[in-house]
Amino acid sequence: MNHKSLTKKKVLILSCSTGEGHNSAAKAYQEYLNEHGIESEIKDTLTLVSQSASDITSDIYVYSTKSDMFKMAYKAGSAVSNISSSSMKSPVYLANKLYCKLLYNYIVDGGFDVVVCVHLFPAEAVTALKRNGKMPATSIFIMTDYTCIPFMSETELDWYIVPHEDLIEECVSAGLPREKLMPFGIPVKKIFHSKKDKAEARKECLELFGQDIDTQKNWFMVMSGSMGFGDVSETIRESLDKYGEDTVVFLICGNNTKLKESLEEEFKDNKSVVVIGFTKEIPTLMDACDVLFTKPGGLSSTEALSKHIPLIHTAPIPGCETRNAEFFHYHGISYATTEAKQQVAVAAKLCHDAHYREKMIRHQKENSHPNTCRDITGLWK
Repeated sequence: MNHKSLTKKKVLILSCSTGEGHNSAAKAYQEYLNEHGIESEIKDTLTLVSQSASDITSDIYVYSTKSDMFKMAYKAGSAVSNISSSSMKSPVYLANKLYCKLLYNYIVDGGFDVVVCVHLFPAEAVTALKRNGKMPATSIFIMTDYTCIPFMSETELDWYIVPHEDLIEECVSAGLPREKLMPFGIPVKKIFHSKKDKAEARKECLELFGQDIDTQKNWFMVMSGSMGFGDVSETIRESLDKYGEDTVVFLICGNNTKLKESLEEEFKDNKSVVVIGFTKEIPTLMDACDVLFTKPGGLSSTEALSKHIPLIHTAPIPGCETRNAEFFHYHGISYATTEAKQQVAVAAKLCHDAHYREKMIRHQKENSHPNTCRDITGLWK
């Protein structure tokens, strides 16, 4: 009898620190595995090379999103991806192939039976191992955006977890095998699949963020992503100009301390604005607020979708986030616009037009995937 059939499976989840969304998906899946007694580990893939390699890549990514670099790289990647073939691989594949032996040793030494990639870089390294006949574990790629990203078609994993069934044809057109595509959704933590009573959630927010917040007003939540991307102050100013007496705005700045400090200074005399840095209380704030404004990151959008909160997508990081916004808007899951005045006008409609609000929430419920982690695990368990 096969020795591994007598033992529990062990899972390696490979991420990369280019934005927090990939790590959030990894943590969400690990949470499920932990609850079911399945041993797992999350690894920042580039630390196999060195910690500095991971840090430099993360810094470059952050810089690129705040300039035109990421937009240009995404367009170039799409063009290169379209002409990649079995005889000519992209620079992304060739770069990640360099450490595939280190990855092989890590998988074997750790005794991992399943390797789950939530980022393109490790998926390229796993592909190199498979092409050399040296991939000792089942391999799974979890898409964390609502589009088939550049270079994904040159990967060769056992399974691909697609966020929605309506993306299957796009992935097939890009060259991925239909039989390997599983439309299970994007993993989010269990807490995003439950919802507190709004009054209870607001009471908790008073304890967390200040007792003098008016719970009878409309509450808007503005998220700028883990790095604090975009000109969120314009949205806040527009909200205050139009509905200042009736609205409280919670601004989540993530890890961007400079943005937090500048907004605290700008709105220090306005009790209708609550500026918050990095916080683990996002689920409670989502339950408490009437409308969420957020850039269209794949993970944050899926968390909002799972929470069934009226959602407005603001300016995206050009590339996959543009496609995320388009997908959500087209399916009626969110309203997407880069115009602050229009964002605030739609927010007011979501607060005061019950039919419009319930229609969006109904679409969210119809397009959510509460069993994503269970379904992924069913592929290999």
